[in-house]
Amino acid sequence: MSTPLDGIASYSSFVYALAERHSLVTHSTLILAPIGATLAKLEGRIECQRGIHVEVWELVDFAARRIRTYSYGVYRGTEKIGWYDSWEHPEIPALAITFPHHRHRPPNLRDHRLPAPGISFASPNLDVVLEDVRRDWLEGV
Repeated sequence: MSTPLDGIASYSSFVYALAERHSLVTHSTLILAPIGATLAKLEGRIECQRGIHVEVWELVDFAARRIRTYSYGVYRGTEKIGWYDSWEHPEIPALAITFPHHRHRPPNLRDHRLPAPGISFASPNLDVVLEDVRRDWLEGV
């Protein structure tokens, strides 16, 4: 079964079509750049409606068809309002369901950690992050 993580061409197509899949995206500066025979980094910013943007950084291993590491920070203007990471917190039983992936949300961003369903090393995460942005910060506002 083919996935966007099969190669740089398929992941490029996936990344550069974000605005076609998500109407909340108003602009993107994402750049997928090879840094070796099978590695690439994805970095940049996804501008969304109502002053929300997502700062993106990924290291993608196409040989393994995996995201090695990532960082997704969500901002309203210059204020950081959430982020996703994979830092392990085995001491927090509520995070076990999506271990090690979790998200930080208000109040108390640093310490308020929630499970991050759909975030993975084995599949693209940007659609999940953008749907969370829609649900958490754009709907009903």
